[in-house]
Amino acid sequence: MSAFVDSAQLHAKAGNGGAGSVSFRREAHVAKGGPDGGDGGRGGDVWLEADHNQASLLAFRDHPFRRATDGQHGSSKRQHGGRGRDLVVPVPVGTTVHSVEGGLLADLASAGDRWLAAEGGLGGLGNARFLSNRRRAPAFAEQGETGEERWFNLELKLQADVALIGFPNVGKSTLISRVSAARPKIADYPFTTLTPQLGVVRVGERRAQPGDATEFVMADVPGLIEGAAEGRGLGHDFLRHVERARVLCVMLDLSAGAPGSPDTQLAILLGELERHLAELLERPRVVIGSKADVAAYDAPGLEVVSALTGQGLDHLVGELAHLVTVARREQVLAQERAVVVHRPVPDEIAVRQDGPASWVVEGKSARRAVRFHDLTDEGALAEVARRLKDLGVDRLLKRAGVRDGDLVTVGDVTLEWWRDEVAAGLEGERRRATRRERLARHGRLDPGGSDDEP
Repeated sequence: MSAFVDSAQLHAKAGNGGAGSVSFRREAHVAKGGPDGGDGGRGGDVWLEADHNQASLLAFRDHPFRRATDGQHGSSKRQHGGRGRDLVVPVPVGTTVHSVEGGLLADLASAGDRWLAAEGGLGGLGNARFLSNRRRAPAFAEQGETGEERWFNLELKLQADVALIGFPNVGKSTLISRVSAARPKIADYPFTTLTPQLGVVRVGERRAQPGDATEFVMADVPGLIEGAAEGRGLGHDFLRHVERARVLCVMLDLSAGAPGSPDTQLAILLGELERHLAELLERPRVVIGSKADVAAYDAPGLEVVSALTGQGLDHLVGELAHLVTVARREQVLAQERAVVVHRPVPDEIAVRQDGPASWVVEGKSARRAVRFHDLTDEGALAEVARRLKDLGVDRLLKRAGVRDGDLVTVGDVTLEWWRDEVAAGLEGERRRATRRERLARHGRLDPGGSDDEP
């Protein structure tokens, strides 16, 4: 039998974009054929999708790597590269995705929920895309963008209607084995249950008329002890699986081997739930006394059951079914009233100083503006400068205090900043003239002389 795994890591690598092609028409009787390089294909994305056929995160324990395919390169005759295939990774319903730092990124609480884990890189534009009246023979093309690559922490929170809560060896496993088809391990020592067990409980007869029978999922999770909210015992491994339960069934041990009186047990259990997640105390709950057949404590006002003899089980199951039905109805009404607002993810460009004369420009759109094969080409450099200026990078650098000769890094590209009275910025076509005029103004070079410094 496969092990139950409720936490794992995922390494998602999206596909890289294909490179644009540099190509010119070469046909008989066609003099000076124009550019015809095709675009590269986009890399595939990596998606996580909640699937009810997945029971745990076992598939990620030894093999956390998931990778989408790369886009194909463009070629001549304006042939565009094929798009990389997306990779859809199935995960159990109830999986939460966290960053390595611990921040919550996604909660896949319902079957079919999808979340983009890694975005594929854009394909590069071929040189045919850069044809213009001023640029008749562009000899450059874009490089494909590198796909995103990230590590995530995955956690599974069980989707159960009823969660059994109690101290170790209180009789939770015996109870779920009597009211459902679940067969957890049962023994007379604490922490017999080390992994959660789910069982489907049916109440009523199944006939043609709808509503005659009720089904709900009951979860038998590891026992709770004092200090669980701080990680004692199985700690958070237990409490995580209680968060999504619609109804709580608190079991108090009435036998002579109980860890305390029923009132003491109840106070400790509710206190641990409150310290872990305060809203758990607002959930509908049923408090029962367990092991009525060997009771050593009085339980005035409590419903008592014995999972061994079956005492009180029918009444308990009926009460739980009623609470689950009411909770489901309220949840449906709340979802119908909820308003979902979708906002685009902002892609802001930021400038930070990396040294006395060094600056770094951050932002996806800025990085995309400099992805060319060969920046020694004057046309490619001019295109980079135009794109950055359109994005407002020049303005941000001036506000930050950039000076002539400072190095500005955008992605993997480092450029020099120069300015004069006419224009300012990272303009490759003007950089030599601006440098020559600047040196001439300081009397270090004849305006008509060489570009080289003395």
